[in-house]
Amino acid sequence: MEKEVAVWTDESRCKGCNICVSYCPSGTLAMRYEPSAIQGIMIEVIDASTCIGCRDCETHCPDFAIFVADKGFKFAKLTQESKARSEAIKSNNYMLPEDFGGDK
Repeated sequence: MEKEVAVWTDESRCKGCNICVSYCPSGTLAMRYEPSAIQGIMIEVIDASTCIGCRDCETHCPDFAIFVADKGFKFAKLTQESKARSEAIKSNNYMLPEDFGGDK
């Protein structure tokens, strides 16, 4: 298990259901296009340093594919920028919009 980051994934377990991204309030997670994946998309940690440690992604993942550091980890605070990124990701079909560094 990772110890140096706030959140990480096990892509071998992810089926691309978007549930974790839909719960993430900080825009830490998004989906990326992945042609080799079953659904053609895969989870991606956009910026682990923005994770607030709420654990909503981890507790709602039906495939146990996402993990959040223990409570002793120093998590980020929820900012207006991270809230805006989260809303942009959700309104862009769970993909990181181009305006935030994503692909078209």
